[in-house]
Amino acid sequence: MGEYQHNIDAKGRLIIPAKFREHFQEGFVITRGLDQCLFGYPMEEWRKLEEKLKKLPVTKKDARAFTRFFFSGATEVEFDKQGRINIPMSLLSYAQLDKECVILGVSNRIEIWAQQSWQAYFTTSEDSFNEIAENMIDFDI
Repeated sequence: MGEYQHNIDAKGRLIIPAKFREHFQEGFVITRGLDQCLFGYPMEEWRKLEEKLKKLPVTKKDARAFTRFFFSGATEVEFDKQGRINIPMSLLSYAQLDKECVILGVSNRIEIWAQQSWQAYFTTSEDSFNEIAENMIDFDI
């Protein structure tokens, strides 16, 4: 959990906060996320998600589209000595990452956002947070 601000450099390298790095000792996968951000999963969580997605019916158009979108952007990344990861150009482009980034801890993953995208999303969501919270009752929260 948490929200951190970091800059991405000209080579596409981004420092991942130390608090999150401890959860990625076994490996780390990033991929296209929803809402134009990147999702990052520890290998154990990635494997669980991969198993669930493998069970989606290939005969369903939406299932095929989602798995293509999700897996085609996935890449395993490693930390350098400074705790940075190198994000592939296709993912930088997808999430519109160029300098200022926000890294969020969200349950079993991290999310990497362009700062301006996160601010716009947060502002919009903040305005409707009470309504969103009311709808969570359907999920037994």
